[in-house]
Amino acid sequence: MSAFPVLPCCAPTKQRAAVLESSRLRSAERVRATSGSIEEMIRLEGERYLAGSEDTDAVAADGEGPVRAVTLDAFYMDRYPVTNERFGEFVRATEYKTEAESFAWSFVFSGHLGERAEQFEHPAGLRWWRKVTGADWRHPEGPDSSIEGREHRPVVQVSWNDAAAYAAWAGKRLPTEAEWEFAARGGLEQKRYPWGDDLTPDGKHLCNIWQGEFPDRDLAEDGYSSTAPVDAFAPNGFGLYTITGNAWEWCADWFSPEYHLYGTRVNPVGPEAGETRAMRGGSYLCHASYCNRYRNSARTSNTPDSAGTNISFRCVRDVL
Repeated sequence: MSAFPVLPCCAPTKQRAAVLESSRLRSAERVRATSGSIEEMIRLEGERYLAGSEDTDAVAADGEGPVRAVTLDAFYMDRYPVTNERFGEFVRATEYKTEAESFAWSFVFSGHLGERAEQFEHPAGLRWWRKVTGADWRHPEGPDSSIEGREHRPVVQVSWNDAAAYAAWAGKRLPTEAEWEFAARGGLEQKRYPWGDDLTPDGKHLCNIWQGEFPDRDLAEDGYSSTAPVDAFAPNGFGLYTITGNAWEWCADWFSPEYHLYGTRVNPVGPEAGETRAMRGGSYLCHASYCNRYRNSARTSNTPDSAGTNISFRCVRDVL
């Protein structure tokens, strides 16, 4: 039996109307962005696709299922996540100050701090994270680190609010979850990863995730124990790079594990309000033993002012 209730998805029933009248599940306003440059963007033609998953490891509590048909208009998506180089252009042009800089600290993976990790506080139950004073996008692991030599890696230590500010400056916007999932699938229907169902076909690593025993031993068999250059792995069928693993990507939607059961399935934009914003794609810290959210359909979220060494973003733009 499905873990999800059987609900009307098209007919205007009283039950459906009552649910959608609640502020918790009322649909957000659809925002359009059409002024940004389409250089280094891929045009994705609008079409119907099957979103979600009913695989045995789909996370019901995240609202990963059921599988449902979603229809999208055409849009452009950045070929790559926003890099340190690109984000630096934005900061120089606007003198923007990120939230991590305003807070004067951010979260850093303890494995990147070595013996110094024990000097820093960690959140309850998450011993692999540390609150590091002076960690920000220019200094991802703290004041003794820098982005020198990492210009073409995804910018990290950026909050949802920071990502939205960059997108607005660029004349773009953050992707909806529906757009992100469609793009990640690369034209393949109901496959687990952008390239198919096998995580490592013929033993080849196609994304940057954790290998070994999390969180204490990273074998880095894919070549990276932190973020990788945005073009480190082959693109998916749409020509999009590192959309799986490497760094989580912020999406526009407020996160809800149930909105998609009731809301529209034509250009869905998520609920009107919420506490956390959706993230997709997984990161170099994702491992089957505890996260397993680097699958196309997997979802998670974070508060919009949060940042860390494994959170980034890419932008989209609407077609005129």
